[in-house]
Amino acid sequence: MTDVTRIWLETSHHPAFRCAGWAFVRQGVDGLSGAAGGARHVTPERAVLGGLAEALKDLPPGAAVEVRTGNRQIAALPGRIAGFAAGEDPPTEDLDLWAQLSTALKTARIVTAPPNAFAAAWAELARDKAKATGPFRSAIPKPNLVKAGV
Repeated sequence: MTDVTRIWLETSHHPAFRCAGWAFVRQGVDGLSGAAGGARHVTPERAVLGGLAEALKDLPPGAAVEVRTGNRQIAALPGRIAGFAAGEDPPTEDLDLWAQLSTALKTARIVTAPPNAFAAAWAELARDKAKATGPFRSAIPKPNLVKAGV
């Protein structure tokens, strides 16, 4: 039996200020962890791609991964990647992130779930911090993660 690493991921984009934040909580064989981050001057798509890439980074090789999210853009990514392989027009922007995710999503499954309030709140906080101070990535403190309810 394989242990599944579960990731709860949410993003938050502010269209007027073009800033975005993301946050994830990861529960797996290595315990409970999480991070939040954000950037200025990004599109909603880049925020989604960047958040998912960060959530899938540093996983053990061959790990079974299940990403739970309430974000429809994240849930649609595997279908979009399959469409590119089937001949649909590929993206012209954010090619670095698309390449990362095309590989990472071969072993990950994305599940549409109700938004995780904990991750959503951290994503909004990250969005506001990115708006004020610029790009960043920071671990979510362990005492806060205990309250995540996962």
